[in-house]
Amino acid sequence: MAVIVTPDDPRDLTYDRQVARQFARLTSGWWRGATARRAWLLTIALATLVIANIGVNLGVNQWNRVFFDALERRDGATLGLAVAAFAGLVVVIAGIGVLIVVTRETLQVRWREWLVHRLTGIWLTRQRYYRLGLAQIEPANPEYRIADESRLSTEPVVDFAIDLLNALLSFVAFIGILWTVGGAISFQVFGTWITIPAYMTVAALLYGLAMSAITVYVGRPLVPGVAAKNEAEARFRFELTRLRENAESIALIRGEPDERGMLGRSYDRLVGRWLAVVRLHGRLTWITNASGALIPVVPLLLATPKYLSGELTLGAVTQLAAAFFQVQVAFAWLVDRYKFIAMWYASARRVMALVDAADELDRSLDEAGGIVRLEVAERRLALQHLTVADRAGRVLIEDASAVIEPGEKVLILGESGAGKSTLMRAIAGLWPWGSGRILVPRDTAIAFVPPRPYLPLGTLRQAILYPALELEVGDDEIGAILDECGLAAWSDRLDRVERWDQILSSGERQRLAFARLFLQKPQIAILDEATSALDEGSQAVLMRLVKSELPATTVVSVGQRPEAEAFHDRCLRLVRAEGGARLVDHTAAVPLRVSA
Repeated sequence: MAVIVTPDDPRDLTYDRQVARQFARLTSGWWRGATARRAWLLTIALATLVIANIGVNLGVNQWNRVFFDALERRDGATLGLAVAAFAGLVVVIAGIGVLIVVTRETLQVRWREWLVHRLTGIWLTRQRYYRLGLAQIEPANPEYRIADESRLSTEPVVDFAIDLLNALLSFVAFIGILWTVGGAISFQVFGTWITIPAYMTVAALLYGLAMSAITVYVGRPLVPGVAAKNEAEARFRFELTRLRENAESIALIRGEPDERGMLGRSYDRLVGRWLAVVRLHGRLTWITNASGALIPVVPLLLATPKYLSGELTLGAVTQLAAAFFQVQVAFAWLVDRYKFIAMWYASARRVMALVDAADELDRSLDEAGGIVRLEVAERRLALQHLTVADRAGRVLIEDASAVIEPGEKVLILGESGAGKSTLMRAIAGLWPWGSGRILVPRDTAIAFVPPRPYLPLGTLRQAILYPALELEVGDDEIGAILDECGLAAWSDRLDRVERWDQILSSGERQRLAFARLFLQKPQIAILDEATSALDEGSQAVLMRLVKSELPATTVVSVGQRPEAEAFHDRCLRLVRAEGGARLVDHTAAVPLRVSA
């Protein structure tokens, strides 16, 4: 069973190749299927531009030799031609640079676009966005992982690939210059002549290997350090979001001091991990800055003996120095990107945690079998030996069977914690754990009204019609329904764009949910504590409207108020018992009707 690491969990922050392999399998899908043509065109174009850029750099290297040799000879005519040629090189360099930037960023945007669609598909398919929370395996801040970590895990890969290709090509091209121009060097040690062939090449390789090894050794702790810092940032964001979502409850009980203390401790943990990254980066900077200062000087010192002996011209020395520098840049491609690799790994790991959680949820559902929800030709709603359990297998409701006829209004009562809302989720297809069957009419519109109805962003009209935004309803009809539901004061603001989930009170939101039902007229309506924020009088008004406005709609209500029984045709009750709650007929002392 996979372990989902929480935002502040220090486990598993070291580099794991499995994460990199899984991330590669996930994101490489952009180069396959419908997006393959665009992906490969951008990739090939970017690679071609990088190769062209290397060619221009070789031209600049050759220009250095021509220019300084002419300068050494005091050859004015050649110097003039070299200056003119350099102007052309500048134009070419700038043009290729612009094309590389545009192509690279376009590739990054398109790749991220594909990944975001892929992740949102994973998150939304099979109602995982909801069921992950029910299963208690949802990683913190999945929306941040989709929106931001998708960028942080793809953009560095493109930059890294460009650097790698550029480094390999530069290494091959400029090593060749060191080999051919530098030649061999001979020197006498204790009367013995020693010759080192291609000595500039040997020196460049030894220097590059030594500095890279030192840098990798010093920079290795950055990977877990950055990962730990990012986990602490995610935890701090999560706590701020939780505070905002529960702002009213916290304000009413004056919980600010405790919240401030918890946020302070969370941020202190973040600061500590961030400062650890700063110290690690400081250690790495010692090496990179020292190497940066040495690179321009080392080739000049190595070439000086051959220059003084007349074996090298001034132009050849500058050409060798530039080639030596390019070889070290090629060597340093991994070193310079070490911190970015750490940042990429932390983001890729968080993306894969969401994917792994979805896979773990699917495995648990497949292994458990679960509740079977079938669409049938019959118009009635039926429960057949339905047992509802939690994810751990603990039975909440045992062997519930019932038939609800078309147009019937049924109330399900039960004390708090008896499993009423869980039963509603199972009927709506949201709760998969358990056994037995739920039969629902095929091609039937089912409306589910939770205690806290969802209001989308947009106009009040959109909030009322959601999710049937295409429904053609006139303003007069909407206004009449709002008036009946006690929302007449809002009928003149149908096209105002507001945060209606914040403007409307809990009771008003529940009234609006009933207005939705009366406008959309679904075949089945499942009401889960749909009037819990209303007084008895308001509840009575709305339930009478249900009888008059929705006579053909099958209604299944859940509640705790016995007085609601008067507005329903039949009443069932969930009664706690050993081994799980039992569903019994509370209307009369007769057995429940069980479907065949």
